[in-house]
Amino acid sequence: MSKIPDFEGLAMFAKVVEERSFAAAARAMDVSVATVSRAVGRLEERLGARLFNRTSRQLALTEFGRTIAESATRIYRDAEEVEGVARELSVQPRGLIRLAVPMSFGLKWVAPLLPEFLSAYPDVSIDLHLSDATVDLVGEGFDAALRIAVLPDSSLVARRLCPVSRVIVAAPSYLEQHGRPKHPKDLNPQHCLGYAYRARNDVWRLTNKKGKEETIVPEGRLRVTNSDAMIPTILAGLAVSELPEFIAAEYIRSGHLEVILADWVMAKGGLYFVTPTLKSRPAKVEVLARFFIDRLSQPEWLIATGP
Repeated sequence: MSKIPDFEGLAMFAKVVEERSFAAAARAMDVSVATVSRAVGRLEERLGARLFNRTSRQLALTEFGRTIAESATRIYRDAEEVEGVARELSVQPRGLIRLAVPMSFGLKWVAPLLPEFLSAYPDVSIDLHLSDATVDLVGEGFDAALRIAVLPDSSLVARRLCPVSRVIVAAPSYLEQHGRPKHPKDLNPQHCLGYAYRARNDVWRLTNKKGKEETIVPEGRLRVTNSDAMIPTILAGLAVSELPEFIAAEYIRSGHLEVILADWVMAKGGLYFVTPTLKSRPAKVEVLARFFIDRLSQPEWLIATGP
């Protein structure tokens, strides 16, 4: 005998008890009378006793049937309630969203948006996970993520929200002391700060208008797991680094940092809204996706970074 209860048989038995007829139960469940009859017969065989006394004109519960009818009906009602809640959740935005976002981007650009989202959807809660390490959405149970990458993870469903460029920056005091580089080879690698969570080896790959490529391998004395941690050292004029424009923009506009090697560009990435699957995506995730599409498709940080 299977260790799994015969939920279908119990549900159909309960429905026959409620409708007082195999035919009426079959109509209510949109199945054939034969299907109901087989399910009840299978349940009787499994339990080792008859549930109904049946004649051509009458259907009556046996004493054994009356004993278990209430419990079977409760199981049926519980299952109906579970399905009802699930259908409501799939249509109405409700429940907890586990969202993974890069640390610096999340603090500066996502966290300030959340009050508006939470006010608009009072039945939705967000568990915001901030980390520059790439999380395993499926393995770690996340509903969605915002990712900044050159290409999205092909194993997931990704919606590109906007482009994200990276620029090489230096403080005016650094340029006064070391001069303004005109070519990547003019940069001292020991003055270049590295980033620990780069998807590939920490190498700056630069291309000019003619398609010529140059690489820089950062060898600076500071290596970080979060881009914001570079800022004080760069502002102090001790080093240069490449930064995403959503971090660099405010410092460039204020004049505290300057873009260098503007004729050389790094591969442009993008900001993506990523989910494990597009099929049967809950309403809570759909509304969050639409919210980010609306708020982050034309971000404020976009800056002019030169040719």
